[in-house]
Amino acid sequence: MKKVYANATEALDGVISDGMMIAAGGFGLCGIPELLLEAIKNSGAQDLTFASNNAGVDDFGIGILLQTKQVKKMISSYVGENAEFMRQYLAEELELEFNPQGTLAERMRAGGAGIPGFYTKTGVGTVIADGKEHKDFNGETYILEEGIFADLAIVKAWKADDTGNLIFRKTARNFNVPAATCGKICIAEVEEIVPRGSLDPDMIHLPGIYVHRIIQGQHEKRIEQRTTRKKEEA
Repeated sequence: MKKVYANATEALDGVISDGMMIAAGGFGLCGIPELLLEAIKNSGAQDLTFASNNAGVDDFGIGILLQTKQVKKMISSYVGENAEFMRQYLAEELELEFNPQGTLAERMRAGGAGIPGFYTKTGVGTVIADGKEHKDFNGETYILEEGIFADLAIVKAWKADDTGNLIFRKTARNFNVPAATCGKICIAEVEEIVPRGSLDPDMIHLPGIYVHRIIQGQHEKRIEQRTTRKKEEA
């Protein structure tokens, strides 16, 4: 099965369409599938729902799709760095489903494992629990959360072989692995594609069985918030 494609546009050919739910990896500005997001923007697909920890910033990550009004709904944990996101939400131009970070990661993982729902204590007694089924276990109250089953998953990894085995670097591993598993189709962009058999099996974070298409490209190394000390005088 051919998995390696020349670029993001080719990898999305025949896959992207209006109204899709897309699970996107990344944490802050780390591990964002930026090339695939740019190609989705250029595709013109509309009314998209994104399940992603955050929405990037105004000119990077999912933020570029918010600028073009291609996103209908966000399922997210944190959106504080994106002014356009906040503007659209407050103006009721964008639907928002807030999830605690652990709950969002587990919803993706559950979808990837074929689990339709699970109970968690996180969010009990808050607005997160509104409208959700409550159930007591051993005297403790839990709420029912549904697994996320996405039409498409897009992730960014450090290395891959041509069968789709992926290695992520550090923080980029946080949401990319569960996001990749919950999509009917998973497309990965990577910094390097290495020969088959050259990856140490014990170092592989995501087996190639989850990955359908791969592209290699150049990526930005952005820092979300840079904090420095004033230079001390000699």
